[in-house]
Amino acid sequence: MPINVEFLHPVLALIVWTLVMWLWMYATRIPAMQKAQINPDDARHPGTYGDKLPANVRSVADNYNHLHEQPTVFYALMFFAALTGGGDHFATLLAWIYVGLRVLHSFVQILSPKVTLRFLVFALASITLIVLAGKEVLRITTG
Repeated sequence: MPINVEFLHPVLALIVWTLVMWLWMYATRIPAMQKAQINPDDARHPGTYGDKLPANVRSVADNYNHLHEQPTVFYALMFFAALTGGGDHFATLLAWIYVGLRVLHSFVQILSPKVTLRFLVFALASITLIVLAGKEVLRITTG
């Protein structure tokens, strides 16, 4: 069965966004470490210097780490669906909504102190992922 390549475009978009966040993280972290006179060799273990870096710098790094958590389920689900004949228009729409919400989550986490807003965006992304997973379960179990 042929793979719907368009269905996988949201996967590529989220990968690219994660790499953008990697660049943003180091563009803020390296100057902040230099300003705080933190020796990189003294920062081998996560969290050893966190209190010496500004909150906005830590937020970028936290978000980069978050993009390696729940999105891994998204990646697995997308490839499962693509390899088993899924990936219709509705699933593709859900995937783009999920990616858009994850990008929005990044901006909210980094630029806003509003934890409730960040949680709302995270919850909406999670619900979108649950709907996408549920759709795939129904597709597989009902043939």
